[in-house]
Amino acid sequence: MKTFCWTLTLAMMTLLVAAFAAPGYAQDQEELKFELPEPFFGGTPIDYWSENLEKEDFKDRPAFMAPKGTVLVSKGKPVTSSEKNPALGELKMITDGDKNYAKNSLVELGPGTQWVQVDLEAAHEIYAVLFWHFHEGKRVYFDIIVQASDDPEFKTGVTTLYNNDIDNSSGLGVGQDKEYIENNKGRLLDTKGAKARYVRFYSNGSTADENNHYVEVEVWGRPVK
Repeated sequence: MKTFCWTLTLAMMTLLVAAFAAPGYAQDQEELKFELPEPFFGGTPIDYWSENLEKEDFKDRPAFMAPKGTVLVSKGKPVTSSEKNPALGELKMITDGDKNYAKNSLVELGPGTQWVQVDLEAAHEIYAVLFWHFHEGKRVYFDIIVQASDDPEFKTGVTTLYNNDIDNSSGLGVGQDKEYIENNKGRLLDTKGAKARYVRFYSNGSTADENNHYVEVEVWGRPVK
């Protein structure tokens, strides 16, 4: 009996050691520290309802864990767009680290489905994407789609990370994700290590007007080994 118990104890200890050593276990992860911009207080209530609109959440975002070595890899990286000359701001502002709600931090593209694209300049394992369209007041942007690829033209090897275009009005497929009300916390995506060099962000106007806006885009990851 003693021999059986000792054997069982050894087996359990082996399983525990294996669990602690397994890739992705908590000891191999760390919390990502996102710097959020100052919130805006004021503005008019939003007059919009959709069955696909998620309930506004005022609670603090829970800790976001990612593999050790995951860092902000998009800051200062090149940005291209469906519009070469924005109506407001410059494309480089989208990765400059300035997330303020003021208009001098805002990039405005014209009506219709538009996109901005970040070149990480090398393939990365992407664990989080965080972006702000607008947060000087409340509004909902439509057809938000985020995709990743190693092809700068996004013709091959495209991975869709987020899509809330429920009626396929932007022509990139029917999405299953929720619409949401913009705020200073931005939209955080858990991208689970998707491998790509380029990340592209689509939108198609908002409840405020037909134009498209971007304050900042962040991609968190680590180089592909």
